[in-house]
Amino acid sequence: MTKKRKRQEDFQKVKLKVGKKKPKLENATDTTFKTKAIQIPEQLKEDGVLPTQNRKLNIKDLLSQMHHYSPGVKHNALLGLKELLSQYPFVIDAHLSSIISEVAAVFTDKDSSVRGAAVHLLQFLASRIRAEQIAPFFPLVSAHLSSAMTHISEGIQEDSLKVLDVLLEAYPALLTDRSIILLKNFVELISHQQLSKRLKSRDKLSWMLSVNPNRRVTSQQWRLNVLTRLKKFLQAVVDASSDTEDEGLQEQKDSSHSVRNPVCISWKLHANNQQHIQLFGSGGLRPKINSSFRLRSLTSVMDSAEKGLSSAENLKGFIEIIIPLLIECWIEASPAQSAPILGNLLESESQQLMQQVLSIIHLLWKLTKRHDETYKMELWLRMNYLVDFKHHFMRHFPYSLQDTVKHKKKDQCKSNRNCMKSSNNIDHLLLNLTLCDIMVSLASTSTLQTDSGWLDMIRKFVTDTLQDGSKLNSKQVNRLLGVTWRLMQIQQNKATEPLIRAVYTLYQQRNLLFPVRTLLLKFFSRVYQKEDLRTQRIRSRSKVLSRWLAGLPQQLALLGLRNPELSNQLIDIIHSAASRSNKELLQSLQATAARIYDPLEGTLVLLPAEAQQRLVQLVYFLPCLPASLLACLSRCCIMGRMSSELATTLIGILHMRSSFAGWKCQVQDNSVNDVDYFSFLFSTLIGFSREELTSLQGIRGKPHISQTQLSPIRLYLTDLDQFLHHWAVTEVICHSLSTIPSQSQCFDILQTGICKYLVGLVVIPDSTAGSVLCAINKLLDQACIISENLHRFLASCCYSLLYFLLTIDREDAEHLQKRDMLWRSCISALALLPRLLRLMLQSLQVSRICREELPVVAQLLRLLMQHGQLRSHMITNEFLVQQIIKDIMTLKSGEVQEQWLTDLHYCFNIYLASHPQTPGPINTVY
Repeated sequence: MTKKRKRQEDFQKVKLKVGKKKPKLENATDTTFKTKAIQIPEQLKEDGVLPTQNRKLNIKDLLSQMHHYSPGVKHNALLGLKELLSQYPFVIDAHLSSIISEVAAVFTDKDSSVRGAAVHLLQFLASRIRAEQIAPFFPLVSAHLSSAMTHISEGIQEDSLKVLDVLLEAYPALLTDRSIILLKNFVELISHQQLSKRLKSRDKLSWMLSVNPNRRVTSQQWRLNVLTRLKKFLQAVVDASSDTEDEGLQEQKDSSHSVRNPVCISWKLHANNQQHIQLFGSGGLRPKINSSFRLRSLTSVMDSAEKGLSSAENLKGFIEIIIPLLIECWIEASPAQSAPILGNLLESESQQLMQQVLSIIHLLWKLTKRHDETYKMELWLRMNYLVDFKHHFMRHFPYSLQDTVKHKKKDQCKSNRNCMKSSNNIDHLLLNLTLCDIMVSLASTSTLQTDSGWLDMIRKFVTDTLQDGSKLNSKQVNRLLGVTWRLMQIQQNKATEPLIRAVYTLYQQRNLLFPVRTLLLKFFSRVYQKEDLRTQRIRSRSKVLSRWLAGLPQQLALLGLRNPELSNQLIDIIHSAASRSNKELLQSLQATAARIYDPLEGTLVLLPAEAQQRLVQLVYFLPCLPASLLACLSRCCIMGRMSSELATTLIGILHMRSSFAGWKCQVQDNSVNDVDYFSFLFSTLIGFSREELTSLQGIRGKPHISQTQLSPIRLYLTDLDQFLHHWAVTEVICHSLSTIPSQSQCFDILQTGICKYLVGLVVIPDSTAGSVLCAINKLLDQACIISENLHRFLASCCYSLLYFLLTIDREDAEHLQKRDMLWRSCISALALLPRLLRLMLQSLQVSRICREELPVVAQLLRLLMQHGQLRSHMITNEFLVQQIIKDIMTLKSGEVQEQWLTDLHYCFNIYLASHPQTPGPINTVY
């Protein structure tokens, strides 16, 4: 009983009451905790601002998906990147490093769709990223490209060529910096190494073409794809070299008539010590230093890998590897010794492969000429490869598949005879010309006898191609002329005439393309300069070349404005030959000068200003300047179709050709007749022809005519541009007249011309009247005797001009600009000729004029009295002035005296009535 009670006490059950909390156990675990919020506003703000594409993914999300294992996710990420970057271009600059590294990493992806999307994205980025932006990351891109080109997977290798195309198009200079590595990759794409059987050691490995049956294309097509990219890469290397020259004759740096930047010298400013003449050595060109010492270039301190193909050692090494492989490709593609089977697809691929082989060799030959020891390099090439080239390349020369088109599309070609040549034969012509260029570069004058066999084949092919009359494009003509020039260099003088004749046959074709015509002109110009550089003792002028030179002026006259660029080239060549006193050209230029310098439709007035300047300079070289030609040149000066500066130059040239230039040596006889020269000066001074002056006599009334009742001469108001042009020419004419030794005789000639052609006219242009007064002021001296007719004519001109100047409306801005020039010429004439002032005052018979003209007469008198140069002459004519004032008072008697009349009385009393002994230096400003 007692034990049971004790057990119940030990394990006594706690009774819970309703509404009471359960007491906590002694071993209970406290599970309570506290939390606090973490604020990250900057991070949330950045994530919210990043732009997203249609799937709401930003740049970070898309770049992170590039590492996904699934090809579909990576493909969609690349597409999303292109979409995002096209919508938000600024993202490219902010994340350029990440974008480039991620895109380049998938060049070697196993999935073809991912690689294709990467190529499209790279092409998109290349159009929006400049070369200087991508340059820091380009080593990474180039490393991934090399990895793709040398990958074991054929698909990755094929897609690597697409990446190469994009980089060559957008960043050729950056890609060529790693030329050695990439060139080795090109070799490995089409070949593999093997131990040379000729050598027992393994030091030197040879390369042989590889055949992979697992590719999707044939071996020949694969080699064609690789060689096409190799040609583009080598072209980029050639273009990146410092002394790049285009193939053929595209650029001729030794051409003396090529466009330069001349030093413009204003002789007028130089004479006034306002401009100094600076002399530049070699005309601003790179000087030619004849020295046996050479400065070491920066590339000499680099190792051979960094130099690339600029190192002769690296270039020779690559040539030794690639040339045997190219010859193997040629052997596979070239036709058999028997008649080839024509008409299948392989023929087209073979022809393309042969073209790429020759193009690569041609580019390598151009790179060999970039080195200092070019002659040694040419000897090395000839010794190692001439035999193979003759055996393989010249075996079936020339190559043509012209019959293919005849069998396949005979009916379609009946209507178009040129379709066969344009579709097929043109490619084979370029193939043959490239082969000719390669072979001719291996020949020289010393090896002419040894190489006569295959050189005759090339010479015959070039001659036949030039003379067959087919239409050639600029690329073909460029290569053709390059081969022709090389043949002319290595052959004797007498053997070059047939080649020049053949080129001239092509030149005579009609409707030649402008680039073709340009190349032919450069070729003939180069040949002419080469002949001209020979000494007179051994010079043998080519008859064909003389005929070509003689035809240039006629071509220039016929061409006109149809092709200004071609006209400029013709002018440059003509100028170069004329400066060398080429007899045939000067005779032709003399016969065509009237058409070239025709004032209405001549070449001079049709071409732009730069070409006009060259044509004006040609006037200096003309053997004779007859009166008819001087008349044309005078019209060209005054018609305004060339600038006043150019007209000034022309007048200066004619002055230097005249007998009044002051030459110490004897001038060419009868080059410019004195009478014809004075006729030119007078016609240019007048500014209008006789027919134009006659037609002006019928014009009446405003706004073209300024008329006063006190002068028999009415002024024809010229346009401002015409006036300013005429005035600039007038100043030069007056300067030329003033340099003639006998001033009195010159003045008599001018006086006779004015009295014969101008006196008696009723309407005279304002510029002509001002020019006549300007010339009189320039030539007048004490020995000159002026006739009465000229006095009265000049007096009428002075009053008509002064009346016009005083009646110009202030709103008429065009005529206001004439005021200063015309005022100075009138005042100078009145100051030099006292009788001229007296005659003008005598003509002021105010009784014959209307009342509206009285204030103008009063203002004129007041200005003449105020002018310091005319003060003494006005005092001499005080009685006439007083009589005029009295007549004005008589007409205004009984009326209220106006202000202008009061001013006139005041000036008369101040300047004339008091007779001041010393006239002050007052220049009237009206």
